[in-house]
Amino acid sequence: MSDNQMTVYGNLGTPVDYRESKGFGWAMFRVGSTPRFFDRQLGRWRDLETVWITVKASRTLAQNAAASLKIGDPVVVIGRLRSHTWEDKETREQHRRDVLEAATVCHDLNRGTSTFTRNEPAAAQEQPSSDGEAVAEFESSYTTPAPGTPAEPVPV
Repeated sequence: MSDNQMTVYGNLGTPVDYRESKGFGWAMFRVGSTPRFFDRQLGRWRDLETVWITVKASRTLAQNAAASLKIGDPVVVIGRLRSHTWEDKETREQHRRDVLEAATVCHDLNRGTSTFTRNEPAAAQEQPSSDGEAVAEFESSYTTPAPGTPAEPVPV
């Protein structure tokens, strides 16, 4: 059985709520999408009712979303639509919420600009190099290839 992906274009409607438990992080937020069309009879654009989607991101995507997004930002979210059900322990009432489990979240660059900052690899964050001689040796041995020649891979 295949799993379908869904793409939502809209604006961030709530702050990103980031939480972490036992080293696993996740974030929840809502995206509002208002369909718009040109009404030829009235000669103007008209908005339809806003559709609100709850989005859930996990791990690094959740951390990056919390650090990058603010209310009102135009976003594009790609993910899988899932139905989450639970029972209220006090009232024994059943609840259901459809949630878009995000695989990708980004700013909509049709509507503005953004600046990208790459995450540092986990090993580099945990173990910063304290061996200045090794770093200096690497920097002195690295040479820029001549134009038109392929670059040699750097040993890791």
